[in-house]
Amino acid sequence: MKSIVTAAFVMIGDELLSGRTQDANLNFLAKNLTEIGINLREVRIVPDLEEEIIFAVNSVRKKFDYVFTSGGIGPTHDDITSAAIAKAFEDKYQKNQLAAEILEQHYGKEDLNEARMKMAFIPHSASLLDNPVSSAPGFRIENVFVMAGVPKIFQAMFFAAKKELVGGARTESREIKITLTESVIAKNFSDLQQKYLQVAMGSYPFEGGTSLVFRSTDHQAIDSALAEMVELIEKIKNNSIISVT
Repeated sequence: MKSIVTAAFVMIGDELLSGRTQDANLNFLAKNLTEIGINLREVRIVPDLEEEIIFAVNSVRKKFDYVFTSGGIGPTHDDITSAAIAKAFEDKYQKNQLAAEILEQHYGKEDLNEARMKMAFIPHSASLLDNPVSSAPGFRIENVFVMAGVPKIFQAMFFAAKKELVGGARTESREIKITLTESVIAKNFSDLQQKYLQVAMGSYPFEGGTSLVFRSTDHQAIDSALAEMVELIEKIKNNSIISVT
C-alpha cells in the first residue's frame, strides 16, 4: 500500500465559470477522499470545450493516482465530456450495451429517444459506475472516474467509485483557535514548521483571532507539533487559546 495516494478533480461546465451554478461537489469529494486516505491535490474548472477537457484530463491523470470529473455527461448537445474523455485516451467512443439496457429499463423502450440514448455512449475500454438516482451511469477508464455534475447524482456515483479506490495512510487534521493575530505568532509558527517538515501547517485569520491547522499522516508528529505550539502560545500570552481540536 502506498503511504501517500493523490487525486485531482476536474469540474467541467460553462455554468460553473459563468457563476450560474454554484459548485457543491468539491467539498464533498475532498472530505470523502480524506476519510479513506486519498489526498486531493489539484482542482481545475474547464469550459464545455473538447480541447480544454482533453488537455486538463491528460495533464492530471499522469500526475495523480486518481482523477475525478464532474459534469457534461447528460443528454444535451453541450454534454461532450464522454466523447472528450474517449479522445483523451485515444479510445473508441461507442454505445455500451449494458448502459443502453439500464436506460431502456428506466425510461421504457417507447420513451428512450436519441437524446437519452446518448448517455449510453462511453469509451470502449470504460466500465460503468452505478447511478441509483437517475439511472444514466458514469464510468471509469483507467484512473479517471467520470461523473455527473448534479450533486445528488455525483454523490451516488462517488459511492459506487469508492469501492474501487485504494487509499494510503489517513491524514489527520488538528486545529488550535487563538485570540492572537497572525503577525504575533508568525515567527514561532514558521520555526515550528521548519522543525516538523512532515506536518503541513497553515494559519487562517478570522474575526477575533487566528486558526492554526496542522495536517499530516504522521500522527505522532502532529501531536508533538501541536503540543509545542500550545506551549509557545501560552508563553506569548496566557489565556489566548480558544480551543484545541
